[in-house]
Amino acid sequence: MDTEAFAGVRVVELAQWVFVPVAGALLADWGADVIRVERPEGDPYRRLATQGIGTDSEGVNLSVALANRGKRSIALDLRTERGRELLDETLATADVLITNLRPAALDRLGLGADELTRRFPRVVYARGHGFGTRGPDADKPGYDSSAFWAHGGVGHMLTPPDRDYPISQRGAMGDRSGAVALAFGIAAALLRRQQTGRGTVVDVSLLASAMWMLSSDVLAALAGHPPQPVSGRGSSVNPLVGSYRTKDGRHIQLVFLESDRYWGDFCRVINRDELIGDPRFTDLAARAENREACVAELESEFATRTFDEWKRVLSDLDAPWAPVQAVEELLDDPQVAANGYLGRVELDDGRGYTLPTGPVQFDERPPTLRRAPEHGEHTEEFLLELGYSWERIAELQDAGVIP
Repeated sequence: MDTEAFAGVRVVELAQWVFVPVAGALLADWGADVIRVERPEGDPYRRLATQGIGTDSEGVNLSVALANRGKRSIALDLRTERGRELLDETLATADVLITNLRPAALDRLGLGADELTRRFPRVVYARGHGFGTRGPDADKPGYDSSAFWAHGGVGHMLTPPDRDYPISQRGAMGDRSGAVALAFGIAAALLRRQQTGRGTVVDVSLLASAMWMLSSDVLAALAGHPPQPVSGRGSSVNPLVGSYRTKDGRHIQLVFLESDRYWGDFCRVINRDELIGDPRFTDLAARAENREACVAELESEFATRTFDEWKRVLSDLDAPWAPVQAVEELLDDPQVAANGYLGRVELDDGRGYTLPTGPVQFDERPPTLRRAPEHGEHTEEFLLELGYSWERIAELQDAGVIP
């Protein structure tokens, strides 16, 4: 397809779990040939059971499918000298190495940044890690729950102050947002290589991803105003920014940042024209001064209609608002369907499954999704491409280098 921007680019992925593999999947979505190098025993993520979408599901392990769609998988024992030599042969054909192994492990494999860029100067060397490549935690293991959610301040900022414990994050939030940044860095490095002829070392950490996501709070802290977690609607002086409870216990989110622009039309849509000329609410300053009274009026009004009724009432209002939806409601959301934000993976036996397509589209089209490989599925196929004979492949199997 003509949207395969990375066609002809070979990515060698030496990674496990979610963060870096998702970056590889995004590159594969847009045409890269991603060779996933797994241990002989496989990525431990393949064995994770969670939410009925991992090994505890009755069908495809959707967690693995999302993180590894569109790739090829080879199984290789890098604890052997011959396995490391075979990895070198693979890297000689590569444009990108993408990894989340820790610095000490990379050094043991001869894949530290200095060594690898010396031996393969055109290869883009992309690392995803927990805490950055320098400092006391550089070699510390980091998952998104620890490096992104906890260390990065996200859990603290999203936990209401009246809770005894921080709220728990949803699955792989930091991993998947960090993966987008890593894929962007790789794309930029490939463009730079086209200009300079040399590869670049690209680094993205979960800690930095958290700080970037919390940039507004970081800026406040830098200005000497440490941000505080909030509960409920928050402390905005603008009562037209916040959520309101409907008759059936759901919520509608208003985001009228330019509240004077929208106040009149909003009052007319909800049949409360008398509020337009109310001196307490006539403009932003008045509504701020009389915030509690304005909030009380709106709370009372929103409590008169159900969630679905409010969606109908506000549907023609040209203003920024949204229903606070449950995730399962997104599956049938007409906006999601119209834009192809969910895509189907078709299997050879006629079955298939649905996955999120991702945040990027080219020419108003999502990527065509392909299935994730089984562990080591393409080992022999790839070795044949490297010029190995069946006899040499059998020798590697007998030596335990490949399964």
